[in-house]
Amino acid sequence: MAKKIIVLIPHYNNIIELIESISSIDEEIKIDVHIVDDGSAIKPNLRELQKKYTQGDISLNCLQKNVGIEYALNAGLEDIEKLDYDYIARLDCGDLNIKNKYADQINYLEQHPDVFLLGTWADIVDVDCNFLYTLKLPTSYHEIKRKMYLNNMFVHPSVVFRSEVLLKIGHYPTNYKAAEDYGYFFNIVKELKSENLPKVYLKYKIDPKSISSTKRRKQVKSRIRIILAHFKIGFYPIYGLIRNILLLTVSRKVTTFFKKKITH
Repeated sequence: MAKKIIVLIPHYNNIIELIESISSIDEEIKIDVHIVDDGSAIKPNLRELQKKYTQGDISLNCLQKNVGIEYALNAGLEDIEKLDYDYIARLDCGDLNIKNKYADQINYLEQHPDVFLLGTWADIVDVDCNFLYTLKLPTSYHEIKRKMYLNNMFVHPSVVFRSEVLLKIGHYPTNYKAAEDYGYFFNIVKELKSENLPKVYLKYKIDPKSISSTKRRKQVKSRIRIILAHFKIGFYPIYGLIRNILLLTVSRKVTTFFKKKITH
């Protein structure tokens, strides 16, 4: 009999926030966790993590060297494929769940068997968890499909997806540096019904040291390549391409400022 859900967490030199993230998992159902350490200088100690995490089983795969998040995530998916779970969730070090997030997502997915990928809205916070703004992404599949040409319509650590996605779509692409989630979700959305729950279930931390901040230009270039790979004549593909080309000249600090102003 398949087990219900496992949460995949990549880790790299961030044990304090790793513990904060797994400690935020607060559910009435069993939630297993699988951590992939991407060649950290100081690796997590599985026995110590097991003492701190009581929501379910926790496992750890320590890679011998730093290979990059896309390869670490795929290593985790390969591990999970051998374990027979119905659902796979994502969480990143530093991001915090709201109570019963996974139970509510599973309940929705079981009531809507045609939905394969399910994200949520998120509160965007700074490194001290001070609220900045709420990110309310499109909820309907139709709108998500159109607006994927603008940007990722899913908060990566908010998603839960059916394990069948691995059979139908495969793993994260490795040729889109700093935008592996956008590339992966674009592939999924193109083939499988995907939605967002219209409720905040995650506190998503904007960290100046994160990939989205330190490798922003590389990330935007990868987004442009993803848009071109899926390009077709239409308003959203053309607008999305132009928009992302213009974003090459704008820092994340500037875009965060305007998002905060718009959402207040």
